[in-house]
Amino acid sequence: MPAEELELIQRSLNGDLEAWGEIVARYKEAVFAVALSILRNRADAEDATQDAFLRAYENLRRYDLSRKFSTWLFTVAANVAKNALRKRRRAKDPPVEEVARDPAEEVHADLRLAAVRRAVQALPPDYRTLVFLYYWHGLGVAEIAEVLRIPEGTVKTRLFRARAMIRARLVEEGVIPDAVG
Repeated sequence: MPAEELELIQRSLNGDLEAWGEIVARYKEAVFAVALSILRNRADAEDATQDAFLRAYENLRRYDLSRKFSTWLFTVAANVAKNALRKRRRAKDPPVEEVARDPAEEVHADLRLAAVRRAVQALPPDYRTLVFLYYWHGLGVAEIAEVLRIPEGTVKTRLFRARAMIRARLVEEGVIPDAVG
């Protein structure tokens, strides 16, 4: 862990809210993205992000300083988002809207990248979260297993299957050629 980050955590443990604010600023987009990948609803993900940072702050004394902070924080965020998803399902809310994409971004984005994003969004939630953590946040298999509390072998299998599903969708859309063909 970088010394600067360790100092911010220690200052936060001593009640320095400015230090905690710096941690929030550094990780807010990543925590939001974790919540969004699970909840698929911006408003719910925003609420879960706030709840995750609150829960992390309240439990900061339980954080083991010898471990990677981002892994611990993403675990907190994933748990908060999963709990919110369970509550939403119990309440039998109507289906949530799909995450809207910014049309201007799609116009200017590379066609292939847009197709990959669509393919990732179409993945089942368990696979989508893995892909997001692995490719967008650079977490390793062991870290993902820890965050999601599943065996490393399951992470590897789901990543393999997710890549195959993405590849199949890209072939279907004509974005990449069918290498088997």
